[in-house]
Amino acid sequence: MRRSSIGGRCAERTLRGVDHAGREERIVLWIDRKPGALWAVGRAVNPHQRPSDEPRQEDWLFEGYELGDALEAANDALEDDVQVLEQDGSDDRVKPFTRSEVLPVLERFFFGRR
Repeated sequence: MRRSSIGGRCAERTLRGVDHAGREERIVLWIDRKPGALWAVGRAVNPHQRPSDEPRQEDWLFEGYELGDALEAANDALEDDVQVLEQDGSDDRVKPFTRSEVLPVLERFFFGRR
């Protein structure tokens, strides 16, 4: 899933597994900075198969003003999906979302820092 043209994607994880029919399935979770100083957490299944890159309304799991709350929501969703994949036999390791990963992206977005 490419970045949304609105706001700024700050972090993203892609998980790969199989659906109930044995077909490959991709789950994408991300933290976004939306207009109005909102943090948002999104989750989409097989977004590469969609006609548009824009997230759907039902993709949003969380919106709020605190980065810590967004990180908690993103990591809770990530942990839930990883547990399901582990039950299906996957042993892929995925890093949790962290403040230190998000802040440099946010600084570049606001201040043009590299």
